[in-house]
Amino acid sequence: MLESASLSDVGSVRPNNEDFCRIFPELGLFVLADGMGGARGGEFASRLAVDTVAELIGAAPVRDAATLLRAIEDANHRVYDKAAEQPELEGMGTTLVAAMAVNRLDHDGKAGQQIAIASVGDSRAYLFKDGALRAITEDQTWVEEVGRPMGLDDQSLRRHPMRHVLTMAIGVSMPLSIRYYSIRLNSGDMLLLSSDGLHGVLDAGQISAIMGDSAKNLSEKCEALVEATRAAGAPDNVTVVIIRAK
Repeated sequence: MLESASLSDVGSVRPNNEDFCRIFPELGLFVLADGMGGARGGEFASRLAVDTVAELIGAAPVRDAATLLRAIEDANHRVYDKAAEQPELEGMGTTLVAAMAVNRLDHDGKAGQQIAIASVGDSRAYLFKDGALRAITEDQTWVEEVGRPMGLDDQSLRRHPMRHVLTMAIGVSMPLSIRYYSIRLNSGDMLLLSSDGLHGVLDAGQISAIMGDSAKNLSEKCEALVEATRAAGAPDNVTVVIIRAK
């Protein structure tokens, strides 16, 4: 079984929250999106993408990895078409990261849960296991796909004018390239989904310390992650989803 919690916060600088997340325990589905394209466009894109994924998975006769990928493709078309129909939404798009329980696993007498993960853009999924935090997803950004392969060091990348540029986003990219991953969650393992308002501000050590605080329940961990981001200035919206296998 999975337990979960989530929290989304506007941050300390932005006037509105373009992030959006939803948890669907009955579907074993968890979706987070970070919209872009102006106040109305960003909010609209992130909500439309998340709601589309949930709608299509909820109606699917089989909930597997292929279903998740098709749902994200459909979300891409819906956001793209809506932006084309309404001039005030032109240029809107969104990142997205989704996790979905697909199979119950048993190995050496230990039960586990297979999780399908799909991502577009720079919203991330992390695995917290045995006290260690590991990034599962890879960002689709200029930094990771162009800058780093060019040999630019971290200091140069942090200052580069292209550092915030996405190479893929829902509602903008045709065709869409979706990154897919599959992991096993054993009892006590946690999966963290986050917008870049979190991982662009806190480093892995700070995130890991909060995730590993056994005195906090999942909701308190979400609150602590957001508060730590706010303490560091919170220049962007910040959204987190935590899933733990029982």
